[in-house]
Amino acid sequence: MRIGELAKRSGPTAHTLRYDERIGLLPFVERDAAGHRDYDGSILAWIGFLDRLKTTGMPIRTMLHYAALRRAGPATAPERRLLLERHRAQVRAHVAALQDALAVLDTKIAGYACSTEGMHDDDRPEPDPGKPLRAGRPRAR
Repeated sequence: MRIGELAKRSGPTAHTLRYDERIGLLPFVERDAAGHRDYDGSILAWIGFLDRLKTTGMPIRTMLHYAALRRAGPATAPERRLLLERHRAQVRAHVAALQDALAVLDTKIAGYACSTEGMHDDDRPEPDPGKPLRAGRPRAR
């Protein structure tokens, strides 16, 4: 399939697909007699996986390293697994931080919803009972 059809079926734009190919995220693709890229449908799964990695915030240089390991073959499977396990730990930590932030937002929104006169606070986040408010000396008053 040509790059336009691949873009429609996979999500990224043709420009993004060309860029990903140029930097080595996508494998080299053969060209037809007219010089157009001729992608096999099997590349859709790889593009989908790359999209997931991008969504999770994996840096391009790490994705490039993973892609190079993938091209190197089955012997690199343990290193690829380790790379993904490390990234998964980072994603889990980020999700936990987002959940904490969401809980603060939910609390703040609930406070506004219950108020009949409106809230007159400074909209600072509610303190997390598990974390100290401030390190160091107390402020002078």
